[in-house]
Amino acid sequence: MEAEAAQPGTLGREDLRVLVAENIAPPGVEFLRERFSVEVGLDWSPEQLLRRIGEFDAIVVRSATAVTAEVIDAGDNLKVIGRAGTGVDNVDVEAATRRGIVVCNAAGSNAVSAAEHAIALLLSQARNVPQAHGSLIQGRWERSRYGGIEITGKTLGLLGFGRIGQMVAERAKGLGMQVLGYDPFVAEGRFRELGVERAETPEELYARSDFVSLHLASSPQTKGFVGREAFAAMKPGARLINAARGDLVDQEAMVEALRDGRLAGAGVDVFPEEPCTDSPLFGLDGVVVTPHLGASTSEAQDRAGLVVAEQVAAALAGGVVTLAVNVPAVSAEALEVLGPFLPLARQLGQLVSALGGAGSPLEITYEGGLAELDSRLLTAGVLAGTLHGLVEHPVNLVNAPSVAAERGVEWTETSTPQARDYTNRLSVRAGEVSLSGTTVGTTSRPRLVSAFDQDLEIELAPHMGIFRYLDVPGQVGRIGSALGRAEVNIASMAVSRSRAAGLAVMAVTVDSPVPGDAAAEIAEMDGFETSWFVDLDAG
Repeated sequence: MEAEAAQPGTLGREDLRVLVAENIAPPGVEFLRERFSVEVGLDWSPEQLLRRIGEFDAIVVRSATAVTAEVIDAGDNLKVIGRAGTGVDNVDVEAATRRGIVVCNAAGSNAVSAAEHAIALLLSQARNVPQAHGSLIQGRWERSRYGGIEITGKTLGLLGFGRIGQMVAERAKGLGMQVLGYDPFVAEGRFRELGVERAETPEELYARSDFVSLHLASSPQTKGFVGREAFAAMKPGARLINAARGDLVDQEAMVEALRDGRLAGAGVDVFPEEPCTDSPLFGLDGVVVTPHLGASTSEAQDRAGLVVAEQVAAALAGGVVTLAVNVPAVSAEALEVLGPFLPLARQLGQLVSALGGAGSPLEITYEGGLAELDSRLLTAGVLAGTLHGLVEHPVNLVNAPSVAAERGVEWTETSTPQARDYTNRLSVRAGEVSLSGTTVGTTSRPRLVSAFDQDLEIELAPHMGIFRYLDVPGQVGRIGSALGRAEVNIASMAVSRSRAAGLAVMAVTVDSPVPGDAAAEIAEMDGFETSWFVDLDAG
């Protein structure tokens, strides 16, 4: 199919190009077209994608397009890969992370549809709805053969109690079921809020459940999670529902459990390899199968298309992508606090590196409200700043931790609920270099509040100078005169005096980069221990 002509964005950056490689909901395409230059290229061959990917800053896919390491390496301008769905199985996330490319999806957009489909499988399996339908349209009236069971009063065991599992619990309780859940990563209070009993182990859940519904994520640790031992531990006559991931279940063990009667039935929407048109499950009594329909509702598809479009736009605009899979996830509430500190985190990292801290272990401290939140995003910002200009490729929030680890950079994080003098405070120490900062005003302007363990308040700016010098009269004037001769205008200045050490710390912001001869002149002045001129990049 020929690609549609590119439509220039009207609200954003026309120079940024987005490839929509698969069908997504029209609202998502329109959202992108209002902001960027969009090309819709459906049914491209892998060779065509590889040949043209270098033209685009972003690509949006669903499940059919494989964004391999080869494709990623060929994407010279690629900044973000968006997957209009929950998983990212068709994207080489590791290769993208190495390149600093954001990988995002539309996690949660299909939660309602997936939860409803799990309930649909449960009811269809309990009452043999598809089998009875098939029999009747073939001319057979088999009421006795397809009698079922009531679900009211039965116990539903939820293996995994995340967003979808919780939605299934709410619906099952509305149908009069008792609900039992197992998830060691969900607080006990959340179980209580929803009126769900918490199982301490999977074995307890198996032993007590009439129906077991799977809602685990796919990972090496969960592959084959429900196998022969699990089926042996289940209540005789239990029924399994899987609308999550096909590789969670040992298929051979499930077939055995169905054939020997340990399992009375199963409702299956997902398979280890898809598309699946032949399986030993097909045709077994009590088994209902569907071709991965969990997210296949018009509402879910519309949400997925729009959500991934919003995430792609945020990434291209340099914002925080809340559904990135290779950047620490941040809730909207936490982002309100953390987001304004991202430029500060990056700039403190740049300053620490420029002031001689590169190569020393980093000590990152969060004080005040920051200490109550997941600070990994800010830590990535500090690392990105520290590595800025020290490696041959761009470093950002995506690849900063992995690049730092590859280069042997060590870092620790400390959280202190009580902040000194400020509601929130971020500090970075590397060897003898120590800096602290916060944000001020309604626009959250980054501000340096301490340098070398001395209080010092100055707003951070693109061009800065920092000096440590002998605290004697005339030093400030000498710096001003040297910069004046170089025709560099000082915008602001802050001085911190330390009687104990005899050294003062000064920071200045200037309107333009300082010429090398002026910087050298200041560095050679009597009484100046060290001086630095730094050009900061907010990222």
